[in-house]
Formats: sequence, C-alpha cells, structure tokens
Amino acid sequence: MDFTSTLIVYIDVFLIVLLGFAVGSFLNAVIYRLHAGVSFMRGRSYCPRCKHDLAAKDLVPVVSFVLLRGKCRYCHKPISWQYPLVEFSTAVLFVLLYAQFGIGATFFVYLVYTCFLIVIFVYDLRYYLILDKVSIPALALALMLSLTVLDISILSVVIGMLIGGGFFFLQHAVSRGKWIGGGDIRLGIVMGAMLGWEHLLVALFGAYIFGSIIGIGLVLFGNKRWRSQVPFGTFLTVATFLTFLCADPVVSMYKDLFLL
Repeated sequence: MDFTSTLIVYIDVFLIVLLGFAVGSFLNAVIYRLHAGVSFMRGRSYCPRCKHDLAAKDLVPVVSFVLLRGKCRYCHKPISWQYPLVEFSTAVLFVLLYAQFGIGATFFVYLVYTCFLIVIFVYDLRYYLILDKVSIPALALALMLSLTVLDISILSVVIGMLIGGGFFFLQHAVSRGKWIGGGDIRLGIVMGAMLGWEHLLVALFGAYIFGSIIGIGLVLFGNKRWRSQVPFGTFLTVATFLTFLCADPVVSMYKDLFLL
C-alpha cells in the first residue's frame, strides 16, 4: 500500500478503537441495568456501589479505570474489572471485524451482532442466564439483516433456526433441563438467523470443542467438578463470533474434502 492508503487504514483503526471503547462502555451499562431491572435508555450513569452520579471524567473508557486505580472516585470501593475488560474487548473485536471485512455494510451488520453476543456472553458468565430481553431483539434484527444486507437465503436462515433451536431443545428435553437451559434454545435460534445453516454447523462444532477444552481445564485445576454447571452460552457466543471471521474457508475445506 502507498502512504495515503496506509494512513487511511491507521485512521480507520484508531476511530474503530474509539468506537469500540464507547460502545463497550454502553454495553456495560446495559448489562448492569438489565440485571438491576432499570431502563438503560434514560438516566445518568452512576456508581453501582454508592449510587453517586458519575461525571464525564469518570466515564472515559479504560482510561478512567486506570487513573482511578480501579476505585470509585466518591466511595473509593473497587470497580469491577468487567468494565475495562468489556470496553477493551469490544474495541479488539471491532478491529478484528474491520480487518476481515473492511468498512462496509457487512462490517456494520457484524458490529451489531457482536454487541448482542457480548451482552449475552457477559450476562451468562456472571449470572448463568440468557435473557429474552436480549435474545428476542437479537433474533428480530438478525432476521432482517441476514436476509437483506448479508444476503443469506431465507431457506438457509430457516433451516439454521430449526437446527439451532431443535438441537438444543432435544438436549433440554432429554435431560429435563439439566444439560441445557431455555435460553440456550433461543440462542441457538438466534445463531441460525445470524449465520445460516452451513455456518451454524461450524459454530456449533467450535462451541463444543472450545467448551470441552475449557471445561476439562477447569476440572483439572479444581475450579469445577464434572457435574458442575457451566454457562454454555459463553462458548456459543465466542464460537459465533469466530464463525463470522473464518467460517467460509472451513466450509470450503469441508466441501473439498468430503463432497468431491
């Protein structure tokens, strides 16, 4: 690339990082307020501990956490590491999407999908719950955007939703809710709508591989027992995001190997 093109890329990345920080800060507020049962569409940000309204200087993503040394300016109680981690991770994920898709309609659709996945990931990790307040709007948007902007066929989307929902419904029914919760069923439907059936299979395979590795590691290190509950939605969201980035070559390789 020439100097001008390189400069444009650097500017794009810088702006996307700032966008990621800002969106991550908003997602933190959404996660907290969903759990607290408070609307995130209005009202000023406040400290979860002392409820003191936060000034603009307290809300600079990542930077405020560092400058305040991880403590509230007003009550001096620790601030959860969730806040800077979500802000930083959102920026990183946005940059990865930019590296894969560049600036365009597909990029912005996957930004929207990623925001929902982040909320589901964090909420399920912390509270072992996938909320309908998140999954239902995600499904509605996925149906609209996948069929129009991403140009996934309606047949692929419908089959994906049936596979995603049906796969987890069967596990839920067989185990009487011990293996899989109702939120996982609805997340499977959302994944089908976001990905279409071929890419959904890649995501499901990746989720179980990733989940098995992490689960065995937790057992070996004594953090979990074999029958301990694991928030499987976290693995599904990670696998879905990775599928955004690399599903096409995986599907192509599979077809070349087995469908000759």
